[in-house]
Amino acid sequence: MIDVMSDDQGNHRIARIGRQPIALAAVVLVLMLTGAGSIALWRATAGSSTEPDRVISARQIQLRAAEASEQLVERTKALALSQQESIDQLQALQDQVQGVKRLLAAQQNDAKRLSDQIGAVAGAIDSLRQSFAAAPATESSSDQPKAKHATNRAKHATRGTQHRRAKSRG
Repeated sequence: MIDVMSDDQGNHRIARIGRQPIALAAVVLVLMLTGAGSIALWRATAGSSTEPDRVISARQIQLRAAEASEQLVERTKALALSQQESIDQLQALQDQVQGVKRLLAAQQNDAKRLSDQIGAVAGAIDSLRQSFAAAPATESSSDQPKAKHATNRAKHATRGTQHRRAKSRG
């Protein structure tokens, strides 16, 4: 039924549990002291050289960062200069294109004007041909030498006028 333990048995169990945690705590304490001692020994032997190495490596990193920054600034300036040169070249090219367009428009206007003048001259020539064709075909024989002489004189006069105009233009 109900087992009643004696006080000796209960104390015996507590004593056995009590000895084990003390041993466990002692082992943990020894391990912690060994670890702390090894860390202290490592810092004592190598601690003086690691701090300057850290400072040196930090300075090297700072120098590399500064050099990289300077290179970026130089490349950015070079890129900006190149971009400005490209913009200037493009503007010059646009100005040239505008000039060519103006010259082309002027030439087209001149060509149209000359075409109109040629049309007017052709019309005048046609009207002269018609007027000569409508002139009486029967002329007396005595009038023919005079007419030929007058026509030759008119031809020479127009040639002289055309020659003088060509000289004044050219």
